[in-house]
Amino acid sequence: MALLSSSPKWPTLPDYFHDWALVDVETSGLRPGRDRVLSLAILTLDAHGGRTGEFSTLLNPGCDPGPVHIHGLTTARLAGAPTFDEIAPQVGALLSNRVLVAHNAQFDYDFLAHEFAHVRSWVPVSRRLCTLALNRLVGPATPDLKLGTLAAHYGVRQEKAHDAQDDVRVLSGILRGSLSAAERLGLSLPLLDCPPRQDYKPYVPKTPCAYRNPGRLEAGGRLVQGMKVAISGDTRVSREELVARSVAAGLNMTTSVSGRTSVVVTNDPTAGSGKLRRAATEGVPLVDEPAYLRLLESVQPGQAKGTVRQRRAAETPVRPPTAPPAPTPSVPAQRTAIPSTSVAAEDQPLTGHRVLVLGGTHQEAAEARARAVVFGASAAVNLSANVTDVVVLPGGEADRRMTRITALGLRVHDADWILAPTTTLTPAPTQSTAENRPDLAAVLVRGAVIDLSGIGPAWTVAATWRQQTPYEVDVVAFAVDSHEQVPGDEDFVFYGAPEHPDGTLRLATDGPTEQAVTADLERLPLEIHRIVIAAAIDGAATFSDVGAIEITATCGIGAAPTARATLDAATTERTMILAELYRRGEGWRLRAVGQGYDHGLAGLARGYGVDIAE
Repeated sequence: MALLSSSPKWPTLPDYFHDWALVDVETSGLRPGRDRVLSLAILTLDAHGGRTGEFSTLLNPGCDPGPVHIHGLTTARLAGAPTFDEIAPQVGALLSNRVLVAHNAQFDYDFLAHEFAHVRSWVPVSRRLCTLALNRLVGPATPDLKLGTLAAHYGVRQEKAHDAQDDVRVLSGILRGSLSAAERLGLSLPLLDCPPRQDYKPYVPKTPCAYRNPGRLEAGGRLVQGMKVAISGDTRVSREELVARSVAAGLNMTTSVSGRTSVVVTNDPTAGSGKLRRAATEGVPLVDEPAYLRLLESVQPGQAKGTVRQRRAAETPVRPPTAPPAPTPSVPAQRTAIPSTSVAAEDQPLTGHRVLVLGGTHQEAAEARARAVVFGASAAVNLSANVTDVVVLPGGEADRRMTRITALGLRVHDADWILAPTTTLTPAPTQSTAENRPDLAAVLVRGAVIDLSGIGPAWTVAATWRQQTPYEVDVVAFAVDSHEQVPGDEDFVFYGAPEHPDGTLRLATDGPTEQAVTADLERLPLEIHRIVIAAAIDGAATFSDVGAIEITATCGIGAAPTARATLDAATTERTMILAELYRRGEGWRLRAVGQGYDHGLAGLARGYGVDIAE
């Protein structure tokens, strides 16, 4: 369907009225805090889209400028530019009390946050909008969602890619077109709260323990590199020095105690602290500080991580030790394969279509979505421009989106249609996105697998759920070895620790109902056999309250999805494993899992060997 004219109007919905600060940065690398901003451009707009201010400058980062072949900013060119502390007041004034807008906004926001941290301040914005996330919701008829592609789609001329000043000008046109498209669909903007924070700190390299955990310290035995050591209570040597000496000796220092802790150092074993109580429960040995210092003098060599590539049957479904085993069949990735259903290819009238289900109970809606996939469609969780058919179950006629669906001229069907769908008996929309640009992503069902070809750029698995869901959902990831255990606590990525110290695994939040995990598969240590991506619901709610979660896998920022799946847990689950990336020979595969558990996130994390403080 054609969403826009060549010159889209600024939206009129009051919910879209904000003062905007459009931002683009060019940087010396990809890691905020370690790398620096080389060029910054800001364009401010009022609530009606009128331009109110503009600022751009090169910056002297005081470091190597990085990939000059991309941004063209050489050391000589940056030498006379101001430093960030010189422009921070002006930048702060432009951003203050405005919604920050950027394409892949977390990247720009985090870089600005660390630059402000260098000058002992913070980004003075309370909300941000990612135009990449907004267009994922809109679903325009484009081959991908990169800045240049969207510029062409929304009729914006791009003159110089990777130039901050030109990029922010292009961004203003993309924002105008995106808001107009979102208004026509009746979408809520994916505004993300980001209250001013002062806890951003300049990057400090952190080296994870390089050795495998050899197990418990035996009575009369010696420390071995890789042993997990916790300290409880006061120490005579400062805690910082004791930790530093332990890390230098190759030990893995932890802040909590679990069944995998090798030893606890304490000068008062009767103190009754939480760590000591857990140590007693798990049978973890205790040593006092003087004995520990003597043991530190002769730590035995350990087994380095990644030196032994232990093979296992990679096709085995993921099963945390604390979770009841449940079979998850491996199904070849194809648009029509459903384990419980046999439908011939010629009997799939919905191939290339995208179906949105409204109303019904959780179970009824889940069954309708499954039937849509049986007939070749993909199942949507939100209304977007690429939705072609809507199935209305009992109660769905009252859904607030029905007015928009009628105005868009989408095919609307009752519950009987999904049992034997046809596309010839109902009028098609004037310009169906499915007819103009078929969705080429492989549609995966629960247990289905797809090979990930070409491991160059990092792969991203994004999870999206229904807009305006009143429940908090957290996406997490575990990097596990052949024993389905994390080699270290840093291999658990979650909202409190969103990036692995070596940058190979990252969590991004792009909106209230979208989070994504990015894994640099090429750089992962050989001992990492699997990346398990899961979701957990805060509080007493379950996935029957949230509804379906859609996952997409992409290779590169803004790229078209390689695969997608819509996952429905049953009624009582509070955590759900969404997908896993795992080694297969010399390559990697993606499996859609959709396996739920009644326990919370802490139970799931402990099952993978993460130390969770009591």
